[in-house]
Amino acid sequence: MAEATVFVKEAIEPGAIQLIETFLNQLEGIERVFIDTADGEVIVEFDELNVSQEKSQKAIKKHDFSVTIQ
Repeated sequence: MAEATVFVKEAIEPGAIQLIETFLNQLEGIERVFIDTADGEVIVEFDELNVSQEKSQKAIKKHDFSVTIQ
């Protein structure tokens, strides 16, 4: 299992958090999604055999969220 961390500016609002968790958890291979509501940090644990870090980031961007990779 791999882990990726990104920051999503909008992930401090309850509606955005719920949406991000919902669509990421629907991707095959995503194991867990953790969101820090204080700073918008999104940690995704995933099975790298089924999904890539890039695919999860593209899914966030596809829903018009601002993603910062650190």
